Amino acid sequence: SMIVAADQVGPAVTASNDHRITPIGKILRRTKLDELPQLFDVLQGNLSLVGPRPEDPRYVALYNEQQKEILKFRPGITSAASLRYRHEEQILTGDEWEKTYINQVMPEKIAIDLKYFQSATIKTDIELILKTIISTFR
Repeated sequence: SMIVAADQVGPAVTASNDHRITPIGKILRRTKLDELPQLFDVLQGNLSLVGPRPEDPRYVALYNEQQKEILKFRPGITSAASLRYRHEEQILTGDEWEKTYINQVMPEKIAIDLKYFQSATIKTDIELILKTIISTFR
């Protein structure tokens, strides 16, 4: 969904109107079809269906001790935070978008996921997966 070597010519987070997103990538991202290849990672055991979204190491380096607790969980395709911030790129606009991500969005996402995983069950995971599927088709 992005140009070749996008990670080398821009930031680790995709902001609104990111010039690195290809025209077809805009469609794939809007419909979340760009996430489908991650199902192979689930089958290989590298990802779970529900777990905190993997974060770029540059941002993980900024975590405080409490936030580092999120690293104890296997990364996943969906989480409570990724559902809440499904359209995160719409928040990350303007010249200060990365500051907004680091100071507001990232800490909120970590807090949401830490709270979710404190009491997660198979039932809550299934509910989260269903909510994710429903939100994808809205």
